[in-house]
Amino acid sequence: MKKIIGVCFLLVLIASAVFAASAKERRFICVGMSEGEVLGKVGKPDSESFDSGNGALETVKRWIYLPTKDDPQTITTVVLKNGKVIQVTREISR
Repeated sequence: MKKIIGVCFLLVLIASAVFAASAKERRFICVGMSEGEVLGKVGKPDSESFDSGNGALETVKRWIYLPTKDDPQTITTVVLKNGKVIQVTREISR
């Protein structure tokens, strides 16, 4: 029974994080944020790529968020290195 309650609690936490994410928050992503902070603020990216180098000691992720009704005409690209944001780019797409 405790296991079922624990699983339900975990599912509620995950669901609340997903529903709390808003495309309007994309403009507030900044260098130094953690991967978890970005996911909590704006949700999963529409596209992602991974690069690893230096003997796989470093991992670089590039997350791309496409325009939505809450963030129209803007493509947001977030680059993370070892779990931290190192670059944020917002470009107008037409």
